[in-house]
Amino acid sequence: MSWDWEKLKEQQQSKIGPNMPQLDELANKLKNIKLPGGPIVIVLAVILFLGVSMFYTVDVDEVGVVQRFGKYVRTTQPGLNFKLPTGIEKVTKVKVRRIYKEEFGFSTNREGDQRKFSANTEDAGVTLMLTGDLNVALVPWIVQYRIKDPYNFLFKVKDIRRLLMDMSEAAMRLVVGDRSVNEVISKREEIAVEARSILQNELDNAEAGINVVTIEMKKTNVPDPVQPSFNEVNQAVQEKEKMIYQAKEDYNKAIPNARGEADRTIKAAEGFALDRINRAKGDASRFSALYAEYDKAKDITKRRLYLEMMSSIFPKIGEKYIVDSDQSNLLPFLNLGKNRGASK
Repeated sequence: MSWDWEKLKEQQQSKIGPNMPQLDELANKLKNIKLPGGPIVIVLAVILFLGVSMFYTVDVDEVGVVQRFGKYVRTTQPGLNFKLPTGIEKVTKVKVRRIYKEEFGFSTNREGDQRKFSANTEDAGVTLMLTGDLNVALVPWIVQYRIKDPYNFLFKVKDIRRLLMDMSEAAMRLVVGDRSVNEVISKREEIAVEARSILQNELDNAEAGINVVTIEMKKTNVPDPVQPSFNEVNQAVQEKEKMIYQAKEDYNKAIPNARGEADRTIKAAEGFALDRINRAKGDASRFSALYAEYDKAKDITKRRLYLEMMSSIFPKIGEKYIVDSDQSNLLPFLNLGKNRGASK
């Protein structure tokens, strides 16, 4: 990994100062030094040394963890603080506001003012993960964290960095194993949030004293040997989705038209049926009204019907002869034909 834990500890120790020699060793060295004034100067030097070692300063972004003969006694806040002389109490300064990070699958290098990411071949196996659909993906990520409990951070876990790395890898494999390779590639933010939650719970259970600030997912891809096949699969999936969209488009055009035509036909049939029903009801009402009026004056109706019938029949008859009802003798009828012939 890119972060050198031992180097971090050395930097912390450099802020505290080099390891102070024990009192007996210091006394032996001072005995061998010949200074004017003899033992008085040595005693004054020892007193000065002890006095200086009893005061220390804690920066604003850190706290001081004080141990007395190796046992934790207290945590001091930023500012000027007092402790017992070196050899009795020891101070370890822990930066609680600094954001640390661990990188998985690549390392961060600085060249000038630009930051570049390069693959870390030693940790390539860490990022090689099996997805839920039995595909293999390369999943690099960064864990950013800070120290929230200096006591747990220093004393509860022997190798805090190894614990963080192992739990980060376990959490990421757990989340990636529940998703398909396409989800791993396209839903990196969702995976990062879920992995952070799982990792934080595990660190809290281990009393690591670490607060995970964020997990940042880098570009996820498949291994180089299977990249061409993966691209072909993606292309086939895209072609499939394209055809599905086209089919849905045609469906959305044809089905509404057919439904509209069906609704129009149904409405036309309903209108025609309603018109016929209303006409039939009107004819029936008119006939009923006429019948009621006919029934009120039967003789008049009978005579009118007779006259209407005669008016339709008489125009179809050729010559007409009107005979008086008082005529008693048939003789006049014998000359009807002769008169017609004479007139000709």
